[in-house]
Formats: sequence, C-alpha cells, structure tokens
Amino acid sequence: MSLLLGPMCQHIPGKKGLTDHSDVKRLMPAKEVYIPLFAGNNSEVELLVNEGDHVYIGTRLANTKSAFPVPLYSSVSGIYKGTVKRPHNSLKPQLHMVIELDEDQEAVQAFEPIDWENASHEDLVEFVKNTGIIGQGGAGFPTYVKYQKVENIDTLIINAVECEPYITADYKCVMDYPEQFVHGVRILKKLAQVDRVLIGVKKTHPDLINLVRDEIKRENLVGIEVVAVPDVYPMGGERTLIRQLVKREYKRLPGECGVIVNNANTAILVARAAEMGQAQAKKYVTFSGEGLKYPTNVLVPIGMSVAEIIEQIGGTIEDVQSLKLISGGPMMGRTMVSDQIVIDRAMNAITILKDEEEPAMTCLRCGRCTSHCPMGLQPVRIANAVKMNDAAEMEKRGAMNCIECGLCTYVCPSHIQVTENVRKAKRTLMMKANKK
Repeated sequence: MSLLLGPMCQHIPGKKGLTDHSDVKRLMPAKEVYIPLFAGNNSEVELLVNEGDHVYIGTRLANTKSAFPVPLYSSVSGIYKGTVKRPHNSLKPQLHMVIELDEDQEAVQAFEPIDWENASHEDLVEFVKNTGIIGQGGAGFPTYVKYQKVENIDTLIINAVECEPYITADYKCVMDYPEQFVHGVRILKKLAQVDRVLIGVKKTHPDLINLVRDEIKRENLVGIEVVAVPDVYPMGGERTLIRQLVKREYKRLPGECGVIVNNANTAILVARAAEMGQAQAKKYVTFSGEGLKYPTNVLVPIGMSVAEIIEQIGGTIEDVQSLKLISGGPMMGRTMVSDQIVIDRAMNAITILKDEEEPAMTCLRCGRCTSHCPMGLQPVRIANAVKMNDAAEMEKRGAMNCIECGLCTYVCPSHIQVTENVRKAKRTLMMKANKK
C-alpha cells in the first residue's frame, strides 16, 4: 500500500440520463433461453431434469457442487432441450441449458415461503441458500454465505449507489418496487442480527432517497437509515462505501470490520422469496452507451440472448467503423468478443460504445494512478513488475488486492491501460499458485 494516500476516488460523468427516466421495456425471447451452468472455476453441476421434460417458471433445474453451492431455477416455462456450449461473459465458452418456450409461461412456487420473523438464524440462512439468490451487483457471490457467521457483525449496508457510468438498473428496480425493497431490507436485518442498517444512495438521486425514506417512515421502522453519499467513483465498491459510511478498514472481507454489504436488488429478491416462494426468473438490465440507437432498461428472463435484446430495442448505431460490447459498465466490465452471450443472474448492464481508444504514451510518473487507487496500491509499480516478469514484486505490491475498478486507467494522462497490466499480474500470481 502507498504511504501517501490520495483521494482514492474520482467524479466521473455518469451518463445516467440516457436511461434513468425512460420506461423499462419488458421483453421476451422469440424461441429459447439458455441458462448458464457456469458457477465458477472447478465447479460441477447436478442436473435435475431430463431432456424432453416440461419445466415451469420456478422449476429447480440444477444444483451446483462448488464450495458454496446454490440451485438454479428456470426463468421460463417450456421444454428442456438439453445442453449446448455457447459464448459466456466469463470469456470462455460454457455449458448452457436450452429451454424452448411454450405459449402459456406458467409459473410454479419454487419453494415454501418462510415465517422469517419467527424463524431461527440457522433456518433463515438455509432458506436463503435454497433460494439460489446470489449478489446482484455483478460479482455473483452466494448471498447466504455472508450470513453464516454474524457474531461480530454490527452493521448491515445496503448498496444502492450504482456508481458505474451508464448503469441505472438498480435505480429503476427500487423505484418500481420500494415496498419489496424495504421489506427485503427488514429480512436481511433479521438475518444479520444487527440493530443498524445503512442504505447508501447517491445524492444525485433525491427521488430515490425520498421514496425509500417515505416507505421506511410508513412502515414505522427503526434502525434503518438512508444515507446520501457523494457522486464519486467507486463509491459503490464495498471498501469505499464502508469507508464512507462507517469509517472502517479491513484486509480481505467486510466481516472483519463488523459489516455485511448487500446489493439493493438482492433485498428485493429476498423479499419475494420469503413472502411468495418465488425464485429469480427475470432481471433488470441497463442497455446503454453511445453505440445503441435507443438506450434503455429492460426486464428480461435470465438466459435471453444479448443479441436478441439489442435487436428488439432498435439495434446499434450505423456508419461506425467499430463498436465494443461490454458486459457490465465501462469501468469494471469486460469487453466481449460475441453478442451471443446471455443475461446471467448477476449481470446488471450491457454497455455498447464506439471503439475509440487513444494510443498510449510513455508513463509520465505523475502518480495519479496511485493517488486515486481505492485500495491504496501502486499500479505503476505493479505494471513494471509485469514487464520484468517479477512475480515476487507483483505479490509484494499487492496485485491480488486490486478490485479492477478501472480508475487508474481512467485518470492516466498517458492513456495507458493500467488496469489491464494489473490484471496480467493477477493472472500470473494465480497461475503460480495453481502450480503449487
């Protein structure tokens, strides 16, 4: 970590106006969805249906056998047609379950609702595990894992900041379902066994702040507070948000400093699961960027093709030499090589931009990448270690602690892809660890 810490954040033009006040488009695929079976490296999947079976919205399709197993549920009703390898936002082809839609789109109750107010902590954790809910902020970490040990937790933070440029999916979802959102926060508060919940919202969304505060007041809830946070990036990152709201630091996980952080949309899914026995079937996703003719938010079944969604909302702009399609936002998202990827459970945005990267120049040694790094790293030193193929130096400089927020690349006056250099360092260290 650098001894001289700088601002560790930066205001970035949000480009939220492209989508935050337009109507959400509710779309359906013409024929099929493709449910990804990918659940992290070295994970296995147990299929629970056979080719030719008729499934419903909410049918349990599979169980993952990873270190933190979660079930997969169907997002549509129709005929299960088997598995196929397709492009995936992990940048590697992955197996997908193919479901051919029927006309009825009938839903079933995925699991029994729970009397969450009277349930024990263990029963509530097990319930959330069986819902298959994973974090909705992009990382996709199983929600139940965060709540297995809460003895030292005193604060729950609900992240409704959405600091990435262009993305407004969480904003639209909470604006559409404020009652379910606040109800989900109550359940997570019980799950965390805390007296204090802080809901972080950017100060540039006073409408959302007031809506949630009014709902908390209407329910006469105590211990739940909405906090307006500065419009800087990466305020939605766990470490930055914890630093802003409770002035604490930690080494690896937020639980080390007594905090659990969950995404806003995760709270809505928990409420629907607990009250209605409903598994996640659809997803709010922001389709934005100057490469689209009509940027908008969509509500689509999990497994719907990105290419089909783009076609249904009006397509990309014309007369442009090259476009890049990013899974996620422009800062932390990954540039895809195919538009045949599908909407996964944790995906919150597809950003399409003109491919206009400026050529890199020689590093000026200005130190901006270091002063802005929210992790307090020295990205230029890590980049030098990559050039020298010095794994020991990469490890010494904390490359594995990088959250890949992209801020170092954004502030670099030489237009160097600093973040990509740190990613290379992380890959080097991971390969080295796998060889041991």
